[in-house]
Amino acid sequence: MSDNDIPAVIEPEDLLRMPDGGLYELIDGRLREKPMGAESDEIASTLSMLIKTFVRQNSLGHVYGAQTGYKCFPGKPRQVRKPDLSFVAKGRLPDDKTPKGDIPIAPDLAVESVSPNDTYEEVAVKVAELKSAGVKLIWVISPETKTVLIRRVDGTCAEVGETGSLSGENVLPGFSCAVAELFV
Repeated sequence: MSDNDIPAVIEPEDLLRMPDGGLYELIDGRLREKPMGAESDEIASTLSMLIKTFVRQNSLGHVYGAQTGYKCFPGKPRQVRKPDLSFVAKGRLPDDKTPKGDIPIAPDLAVESVSPNDTYEEVAVKVAELKSAGVKLIWVISPETKTVLIRRVDGTCAEVGETGSLSGENVLPGFSCAVAELFV
């Protein structure tokens, strides 16, 4: 799709119909490319595998990758955000089924693996939006510093280094993994 073919403001449904729509988020009706470097993608994939295995073994809900959009921002009908990894607890989706399009509720866990093209401000804004939508637990993974910033819906935060471990806390009770496992 060329730039001339893209309207100035688009709707979430338009994003779903775009052949390359999975590569974009929608910010106030405007496309924002979501580039992900190989290193960031590998880290998100590793964590996704660990979480998905745990979630399936314990029948806890649904795990989604970087192309899944969330349309859950009150007062922002033209906002679609796509965490690099997300989890929605069992029983929260209608009929406990994954919708065909965007997910209309906030995930319980959202993960961002910082890519080379991400700016601090872009990541901070996205985290703030996810928190305001009600995401209970947000992990921001920094490949550069080999750390994970943990943000919680109650406003508390922590940072875990490569020698520490991540806990699913009350969102994924019983889940944990060594931070170092993400950077292998």
